[in-house]
Amino acid sequence: MENSNQPHRFPLKDPRADTLGNFKSLPDELICTIFDFLTPRDVARLACVSSVMYIFCNEEPLWMSLCLKKANGPLQYKGSWKKTTLYLENLPNEYVEYCRKPLQFDGFSSLFLYRRLYRCHTTLDGFCFDDGNVERRNDLSAEQFHHEFDGNKPVLLTGLADTWPARDTWTIDKLQLKYGDTEFRISQRGPGKVSIKFKDYVSYMKQQHDEDPLYIFDDKFGEAAPGLLKDYSVPQLFREDFFDVLDRDSRPPFRWLIIGPERSGASWHVDPTLTSAWNTLLCGRKRWALYPPGRVPLGVTVHVNEEDGDVNIDTPSSLQWWLDFYPLLADEDKPIECTQLPGETIFVPSGWWHCILNLETTVAVTQNFVNSKNFEFVCLDMAPGYRHKGVCRAGLLAFDEDNIEKNMCFDNENLSYSDLSRKEKRLRILRSEDSENHKGIANGASKSYNLWEQDFSYDINFLAMFLDREKDHYTSPWSSGNCIGPREMREWLSKLWVGKPGMRELIWKGACIALNADKWLECLGKICSFHNLPFPNEDEKLPVGTGSNPVYVMDEYVVKIIVEGGLESSIYGLGTELEFYSTLCEVNSPLKNLIPNALATGILHLENGSFKIESWDGKEVPDVIDKCHFISEKGTGGIFPFGIRSKKLFEYRNAGSPEHGPDSSAGSTSIWPYLITKRCRGKIFAELRDALSWEDVLNLASFLGEQLRNLHTLPYPSFGNSIVSDVEKKRELSFANGMDVDFFFYESDIPAEWEIFARTLSRKKKDVSSRLNKWGDPIPKMLIDKVDGYLPDDFRKLVSVYEENGMKRVCKPWSWIHSDIMDDNIYMEPCSASCTNEIAALANNGSVNGHNNDGERKSWRLNYIIDFSNLSLGDPIYDLIPIHLDIFRGDSSLLKQLLQSYRLPLMRKTPEHGAVTGCDKFGRLSYHAMCYCILHDENILGAIFSMWKELRTAESWEEVEQTVWGELNNYQGLS
Repeated sequence: MENSNQPHRFPLKDPRADTLGNFKSLPDELICTIFDFLTPRDVARLACVSSVMYIFCNEEPLWMSLCLKKANGPLQYKGSWKKTTLYLENLPNEYVEYCRKPLQFDGFSSLFLYRRLYRCHTTLDGFCFDDGNVERRNDLSAEQFHHEFDGNKPVLLTGLADTWPARDTWTIDKLQLKYGDTEFRISQRGPGKVSIKFKDYVSYMKQQHDEDPLYIFDDKFGEAAPGLLKDYSVPQLFREDFFDVLDRDSRPPFRWLIIGPERSGASWHVDPTLTSAWNTLLCGRKRWALYPPGRVPLGVTVHVNEEDGDVNIDTPSSLQWWLDFYPLLADEDKPIECTQLPGETIFVPSGWWHCILNLETTVAVTQNFVNSKNFEFVCLDMAPGYRHKGVCRAGLLAFDEDNIEKNMCFDNENLSYSDLSRKEKRLRILRSEDSENHKGIANGASKSYNLWEQDFSYDINFLAMFLDREKDHYTSPWSSGNCIGPREMREWLSKLWVGKPGMRELIWKGACIALNADKWLECLGKICSFHNLPFPNEDEKLPVGTGSNPVYVMDEYVVKIIVEGGLESSIYGLGTELEFYSTLCEVNSPLKNLIPNALATGILHLENGSFKIESWDGKEVPDVIDKCHFISEKGTGGIFPFGIRSKKLFEYRNAGSPEHGPDSSAGSTSIWPYLITKRCRGKIFAELRDALSWEDVLNLASFLGEQLRNLHTLPYPSFGNSIVSDVEKKRELSFANGMDVDFFFYESDIPAEWEIFARTLSRKKKDVSSRLNKWGDPIPKMLIDKVDGYLPDDFRKLVSVYEENGMKRVCKPWSWIHSDIMDDNIYMEPCSASCTNEIAALANNGSVNGHNNDGERKSWRLNYIIDFSNLSLGDPIYDLIPIHLDIFRGDSSLLKQLLQSYRLPLMRKTPEHGAVTGCDKFGRLSYHAMCYCILHDENILGAIFSMWKELRTAESWEEVEQTVWGELNNYQGLS
């Protein structure tokens, strides 16, 4: 008989259906991913919903992610990521300190959460790693390294660090003793730059149980702790570095201090811009896994954006890869491996995939470099387009497997692969969420690797065949993943050309890949031949400067081929410049003496495979342009059909247009306006900046103020109400294209030019948040979230319309604006100065210690302002932005000096506002300038937050405004 007192055991019911609601059908990994987008306060509220929600919302990896998104600046770990996050939320101490024992719930299980918990608490002591199959070498000569390994395969080198002081001093204890209060940057996990004091990091390492622990990865360690740079030296084998020609501020990040605990490491990646690297371990042990170029590791997904070629990689953490993916690999599919020991240096060639796992606490130093072996690959990776970037990293897996043969058809003329239709190429090797179903995965990987082995070659000639020859460096979007910007890249190649004449054959090959230098040199040859100019010599073959157009400086002439923004933008740019020059001559402005003489202008174009040139003075519509029906504003500029009025309408039409491609105009790849001017003598301010005396800089500021006054008082063409009427006639087209829904919601009560101005700004505001988010660091995320509230809801308020004697008036001046007066657009010449002046010694000016042969000191003065291709009409404050931020580097005393000689009103007093320092923000000149900075086409905010690092923690845009532009509010001008 059954005992009725015996307790009955009932199976526990899975609580998901009752506790997760509509989330019950989602995989646990997806639920965790969704929660990662919530704020800390929302997660805390969600934890109160149900028992299972409580479990998900109290996972430490979730709070780690939330914390690092919130953190910006020094981090203090409080024993758990939840406590650390609550501390950053500025909650009262009693809430942060209060921590009860976590609640326990029966009946819920999750394989995903269990595996993650296991990885968080596993130790690597019991892991058995053999020595690996990377060759170890000692006493390797430079010749042996160059022929056997450089550009070919990895190698472990011993003995390179034997004499370094770091071999003894770079231990955790000794570093903490000397650098305990020094802040170092940690591996990037959030939008902000997160740093931590070394003593706090040591405390974190001892307390943490993270699956992928934070590790110090600091490219500025030499600035934070200069003494560390004295503890090691670059091994002789790696001292050839082409980036050495750049100034320290211009060159990309290249050296890192790396410190991390057990389980930390770097997940699968290819080094930036296909550079090579060396890594020396000072203490601890590292496990390395490497694959050759083009062979994507199992578990990794590569994304290549078709618009700008930006490469993003989805990869599991290094620990997860070794635990979950490595066991699936057949022997022939396993990576090249090694365990790096203290004192050993590993060399990683260009393009090689690698993944690193710290087996114990480690300290290391690493540097990336460009040498003669990888230079062409680095240039290739910075070339416009996307196909070649995908192939460099993923081989022919960059194409759909079924379409490989179809896409391996060569264009004999351009030696490029036929175009593909997909917007973004995703290489589906194996996504991490697929890892639960392991059957067939390893076989699929082997099949892909066989394809790689048979058809792929990491050879520059093979890879260059994937370049899109229709894309051009000057007119294509620049990938944010490139290690330097487009201007810095042009500066780099130019300096290499001058500084390494013995390597010009190699440098030319790289320039042809990255800049299409061969194409532009051919164009230059046709222009020179047409105008009977001497062909450039060997020193003049490369475009010079950092501007956005190919510019060639020859002995007596400068030729600028105008391509910036595509054909429409360039034709309006040259047309406006020619109208401006005509205006200077008509009024005999003193400004014309500071502008190099325009000797010839024209339009170069391809017709039936042959180059043709049509001279053009801006006063008619050239035949080749008349055939381009896509240019919609032609003929609206009066005497100059592509003058400033047409350009302003063009700017309005494209303001705020999503993904407006500069090379999107039909035919823009075969028509190029050009301008020939007299060569300027002297030096650009960028070269002289550090050598000029303070007196010279003050004089420059005053002289710039005078020339801005000359510029801003020039007569400009009237817009007239017909301009706005012409735009309004296109309203139906605008609505049909979804371009400007609110464009016609109000009747115009201001002059036509200001109406277009205000509406252009309104359109730019529409996508301002997404644009700032795309630019990212160093612009603070908190300020990006507040930007819409800071900007005006109606930009006509910036114009400050008021009524006087029954008439509508505008209290802001309207004028020509240069838009681009920067340190490379100002030429200076030496001049005699009094011996009593305290002039700094200037380098390379033909004198010794700043003196000429008769003992008289040399000073420098402005003699030319160049590059008027960005001319516009608008608020004169626009011209102060590049001058203050680029030339003055934010020095308010220089801005004040300029304004004292400018002596024109930037805003007229009105009965409503009184002085410009009124409480109303629209009466603050600083507010106007800040709005223009935010809405600028260039990343002006990046420059601001790089210059004023303290503003990265600013609570409001008003704080940024007052710091950067507060001096403007003290300016009265002349009424």
